[in-house]
Amino acid sequence: MKFLPEEIETYSELHTESETDLLKSLNRETYANVLNPRMLSGHLQGRFLSMLSRMIRPKRILEIGTYTGYSAICLCEGLDPAGRLITIDINEELETVTRKYFDKAGLTDKIDYRIGEALTIIPELEGPFDLAFIDADKINYISYFELCLDKVRTGGFIIADNVLWSGKVADRELKKVDKDTQSLLDFNKIIQQDHRVSNLLLPVRDGLMIIQKL
Repeated sequence: MKFLPEEIETYSELHTESETDLLKSLNRETYANVLNPRMLSGHLQGRFLSMLSRMIRPKRILEIGTYTGYSAICLCEGLDPAGRLITIDINEELETVTRKYFDKAGLTDKIDYRIGEALTIIPELEGPFDLAFIDADKINYISYFELCLDKVRTGGFIIADNVLWSGKVADRELKKVDKDTQSLLDFNKIIQQDHRVSNLLLPVRDGLMIIQKL
């Protein structure tokens, strides 16, 4: 996931707004008690999501892939005072810790946290959304994009995480392409060729595809 030299990444974090104490606590608890803690957005990416949200000032946010709630809390930092975030995750085992931190953040009334299959839930949601964040199973990224594009307003944004996939998407010496890598290669190609959107791939952490609906 890390493409920058360690000293550059450390320097960047030292010159980026600090995590709140709550986010630091969530970061620590995730790494101590939850499987695959690198799935957490973390300091630098979290601050980027917060900054982007504060620039957009969304009234409605859709998140696919809640994990332990770190990114949702960051995205809510820019949420309109009357706004709401809907976040969907398939893993009910993380619900207790996630809801605990949503409550600590004072966001229980701002976040609609749903456990279930996103491909089934999203079509039932009422749009439009100002911002969508995709950070779930990679196999379904194209399907998530199409569903989000239908729900996001014109001029709204979709952000997709992990689009560099630890560099595998650009590794020409990779002897065997696994299903997740192929899915992301296909996703990145489709976004690049889609005339309905404008896009920017940022090499932040594991790669963020920023997509604006035209």
